[in-house]
Amino acid sequence: MSTLLLVRHGQARAFEAESDRLTERGEEQARAVGEHLVSLGEPFDVVISGTLTRQRRTLEIVGDRFRAAGVEWPEPILDAAWNEYAADGILGTLMPALALRDPAFAERVQAFQEASGGPERNRFFQRMFERLMAEWERGSITEPAVESFAAFHGRVSAAFDELTRAGGNRRIALFTSGGPIGVSVQRVLEAPEKTALRLNWRVKNASFTEFLFSEGRVSLDSFNVVEHLATPLRTFR
Repeated sequence: MSTLLLVRHGQARAFEAESDRLTERGEEQARAVGEHLVSLGEPFDVVISGTLTRQRRTLEIVGDRFRAAGVEWPEPILDAAWNEYAADGILGTLMPALALRDPAFAERVQAFQEASGGPERNRFFQRMFERLMAEWERGSITEPAVESFAAFHGRVSAAFDELTRAGGNRRIALFTSGGPIGVSVQRVLEAPEKTALRLNWRVKNASFTEFLFSEGRVSLDSFNVVEHLATPLRTFR
């Protein structure tokens, strides 16, 4: 059997201009991931990352911990199939379009904007974003320049199938985001596709989700594990 460990990137700079970079806490989370994985004493045969900055930086910090401990760290493979859905396009293009035709949703957007500088910002954002993403998942709002849910789900599914199709006895570490993790778990559980987004909301920064696989037979071993993180480092966004 082979092992596939999905690692969500550390906390990124949400709501900032350079939102694809890790925060100081995100870097600390990545160091905790690296220290924990080194302590297990089980090197990886393959290391993969999406191409987003927050994903690659998390991998880089973990790799530094392995090298500092004198533990082998394979040359990383970058694969854009493991990138997150296009949140910037969804927020920048689809959100205004939905607000124009749906007064109730427009009120959620306004509430978030009014709370954007306060302590309730995340709560109001999530309330607005979940509704927006539900419409994106249903395909009721589309723009050619924004990747559809069907396309996103398809590319992650294809990448997951390709990775788990081979047999052997390998340990693979894959640095990605909440959306691809949600899709991967949803597919292995044979749940409805909309479940992928519901799982996505629960995936914490720098968490572990692990699968066992052999020649296309895949099972979920653990989901959203954060015991390697001190309580202050357990964040969703």
